[in-house]
Amino acid sequence: MFLSEDLLEEIHNRAPKYDQENSFPYEDYEALKAAGYYKAFVPKEYGGHGLTLKEIAQEQTRLAKAAPATALGINMHQIIVGVGKYMISHGNKRGEQLLKDAVDGHLLSFAISEPANDRVLFGSICQAKPEDDGGYRFYGPKVFISMSGEATRMVTYGMDDNNGDPQSVFAYIENNPETVQVKPEWDTLGMRGTQSYNLMLEGAYAAEKNILTKVAPGPSFDPVVFGIFAHFEILLAATYHGIGKRALELGIERVKKRKSIAQGTTYDQDKNIRWRIAEAALLLDSIPPQINTLADDVENDVDHGKYWMPRLSAIKNYSVEASFKTVEEMVRASGGGSYSNSSELSRLLRDVYAGLFQPSDQESLHDSWANLLLGPIER
Repeated sequence: MFLSEDLLEEIHNRAPKYDQENSFPYEDYEALKAAGYYKAFVPKEYGGHGLTLKEIAQEQTRLAKAAPATALGINMHQIIVGVGKYMISHGNKRGEQLLKDAVDGHLLSFAISEPANDRVLFGSICQAKPEDDGGYRFYGPKVFISMSGEATRMVTYGMDDNNGDPQSVFAYIENNPETVQVKPEWDTLGMRGTQSYNLMLEGAYAAEKNILTKVAPGPSFDPVVFGIFAHFEILLAATYHGIGKRALELGIERVKKRKSIAQGTTYDQDKNIRWRIAEAALLLDSIPPQINTLADDVENDVDHGKYWMPRLSAIKNYSVEASFKTVEEMVRASGGGSYSNSSELSRLLRDVYAGLFQPSDQESLHDSWANLLLGPIER
């Protein structure tokens, strides 16, 4: 284990405050940075601690049990570190700067998602305009950008028309307030500590050396595109799994103390409540082996062929749905007290909802599998 139990307990104790205040968890990030978590996933040869993808996924699960919003925010940083590693291992040395910045203490974020763009990673509505020096300037809106008020560097992308031969241009940019206009508005149901603001790119500049890749729009095994997709889905799955694990712990604690007047005993002796607890545990138990296997397969270059992206999408969906169902079952088992805003289960219920909106969603998951198995819909 990388993060100490004492540190996780401190972070856990602060989580209600940040949720209530709807504020960024500065103390959590300072503590994580001091613990070396910004560079935990960076290979040792680049000055990091050398955790594997499976190991960082396990740490993300532990952190999410303590504070889901803090875990979901720093998750974006870890994904970028993973992309840097993957780029280097597949011949793209421009990933080195991502790792060096993480070691130097920079907080990294993604500026990928765009309003109403369900293509997500496979075609931007933002413009990437080439400069004479080989660099690019980016223009357009981005949404739900976690830590965007605090991150110093971002990975983003836009579309270069390229004289009728469009290219998705992925770049590494500085979070310059003159060209990255952050809109500090974040008042959501849950995951409030992520402070995932919308922003507008107004000529955000990336020098030629910080252009990570240029590819045709659409699914791709380019190391940048696939690296983002794989690390995003696996680490998102691991983070949401932590919510389910914590909810199960709370449910078990509660039913052992909650008494039934009618039965004259605690609810852990009620066969219907026991069924709910067991059902939730069964759902959660199926998730870690899938995360671990896919994480190892990414790092070991196992070839899943055309099944790679659909399988990655599947584990994210399985994990979110399992945790969603677990929180619901624990709320039911715990009784009306869990409906109070002072209840941790109430906060977990609000937090887990965020996973329903993050890619890949159920619709795109089922579309990808249907197209894989049946072919595209005939027009």
